[in-house]
Parts: sequence; C-alpha cells; structure tokens
Amino acid sequence: MFSLLKEVCGLVGPSGFEQDVQRFILNEVKEKADKTEVDGLGNLIAKLDATDESMPSILLAAHSDEIGFIIKKIEPNGTLRFELVGGFDNRILLAQPVKIKGSKGYVEGVIGTISAHYVKWDDPKRIASHRDLYIDIGASSEEEVKGMGVAIGQPASYGSELKLLGGGKRGRVAGKGLDDRAGSALLIQLLNRLKEQSECRHGDIYFAFTVQEEVGLRGASVLSSDIRPDFALAIDTTPTSDTYDVLMTGTRSLGAGPCVKIADKSLIAHPLVVQLLEKVAIQQNIPYQPEIFMGIGTDAGAIHMSASGVPSGVISIPSRYTHSPIEIVDLDDLDNSLKLAKEFICHSAELKNKTFLDT
Repeated sequence: MFSLLKEVCGLVGPSGFEQDVQRFILNEVKEKADKTEVDGLGNLIAKLDATDESMPSILLAAHSDEIGFIIKKIEPNGTLRFELVGGFDNRILLAQPVKIKGSKGYVEGVIGTISAHYVKWDDPKRIASHRDLYIDIGASSEEEVKGMGVAIGQPASYGSELKLLGGGKRGRVAGKGLDDRAGSALLIQLLNRLKEQSECRHGDIYFAFTVQEEVGLRGASVLSSDIRPDFALAIDTTPTSDTYDVLMTGTRSLGAGPCVKIADKSLIAHPLVVQLLEKVAIQQNIPYQPEIFMGIGTDAGAIHMSASGVPSGVISIPSRYTHSPIEIVDLDDLDNSLKLAKEFICHSAELKNKTFLDT
C-alpha cells in the first residue's frame, strides 16, 4: 500500500486539474475492471459486473483531487502570485515547498517568507493573506519563468513527499494529498481484491474516482443520475481529535480503526448503511469508531441527494493535520478501512428490499 500511496500522492492534481491522477488510476484499474469511462467533468468510473444479479448495486466514491494553487501572475523579479483551490489555513503557507505542473514537467518551488532577522520589525501576530505571498522557483525574471515552462493558469500543490514516520516502526505515513489519495488507493486495491476473490458475491459495483470534491463536491453531484445505484459509500479521510491541542475532543483517534460516519455538515448517513457497516465490523473483528463531526463534508453529501435519493454512508480514514503538507494516516487504519468496505459489499444481500422504515 505504501508504494501505491507514494506514487499517487506525488502527483499534482488540485481540483479541476486532476488529469495526471486520473491517468495514473486508469492505468491501475483498466485491466481488472469490466468497464471504464471518464465523464464530461472528469470523474473516472470503473465498473465490476455483478456476480449475483439479485444483490444491490453499490457506488463507491473517493475523490482524486487535492487542495492546491493556481498561478495568477508572474512578477518582474520572477516570483509568482497565486490563488488557493480548496480549504486552507493561511498560517501554514509560509516557507512551504510547492510543486507546479508546468508545460515541461513538474517545477519545484517554495512559498517565500521573510528572514527571521526581520521579525523584530514585523507584527508577530500578523497572519499574511495568501494574496500577499509568492512562490519562488529560483527565477530572476519573467523570461526565466517562461523558460522553465511555467505560465499563468497552471496548477500547483504542496511539494512534500510521502514518508514513513518513526523509521517505519508503527506504519504511519506523512505527506500531502492523503485527503483523499488514501481513499483512491483503497478503491484501487479493493477493485483488485474483488476481481481476484470469487467467493465474495456482489451486485454491480461502481468505483468512482471523483473530481472537484474540495471545491464543493462537484464531481460527485453528477455521478449517480446515470448509474442509479441502490446504495452508495464514500471513502474519505476525517480529521482526528486525539492530540492535546485545545480544540481536540478525543472522539476520533489515529490507529483505532476506520470511522463509520453518522453525520457531518453534508450528510446524515442512512441508517441501513450505518447498521450494516457496524454489524460486519463486529462480526469480522474490524476495529471501528463512530463519527459525528460537523466540520467537514464528503462526496456522499452530493450523492445521497441525487436522482430520487440514494441511501449513502461513509467510511472515514482517520487523518491528522488534514489540509496541510504533513497529513498523517496509519496504514493499519487504511487496511482495516479496506476490509470494512469489502465486507460491506460481500454482505450487501442483507440490504435487499429494505427501506428507511426497516431501520
């Protein structure tokens, strides 16, 4: 899992610019899926045909985009002004590495900051807006910038690389884009396992790698009207609450298993989905955590309101420092999230002909 994560997290793909990520994922799934397509917005959908036509169809969704930047101006001294794509905390932008998708390949840069020697003349409480900041790629003029293949309108992401923490002793990784490349990697591996293990009977399964989640669940909003699944399950990360920071409540912990979402700001999870996830977790000895966190939304928030309504839920992978260049996930949590998603599919016959009133 780590090598797959490292590859997919290393790609630049903020919302609306996910092409490199989608090409990579397509190459990973095209030989195992029974059908693949890319819709008009950029969502990649891979389908596994039913092994049992009597079982419900299920849509699985993980978003392939990440938060990032768009180059909006080249200054005469070769520095670059930028806009933000997705949700950022301006306090952590200073001095961060970035990676620009230029016309000649990826270009490394850094977000500039004043030297510590100037702090005595600055207001230490000032939080700089991103509009006051710039990216430095080592150029000294606009001509040099263009010679490097960098132009206005190009996307960028944080430039941090995925690393194993603590010498790999605990299986925890840190880097950018784990929200939600972790979910995308999980879906790739889940598709492979279902294709290879014939003992798991299932209906039609749709693996959707969605675009533009970070700017309003836009990709997911166009999915299910064509697919019309019986049930849907989003796979995403969720911020943990297990450090000793003042805002933490200790309700979601790294390494304690996947979170089964009950509610967030975009979704009240369907009780049929929640109940089956909790049931199979207990039966299969998969650790899990109930999740109620109103600070986030997921693709399920758009999917469940489409067509005539799709009963939907979410498996959330716990993550520390979300929307930063040093997001952390536990590989055991990722593995248990994969097991939980697989068992949900394999036991989905229990959902057949059930409605909201059966809960």
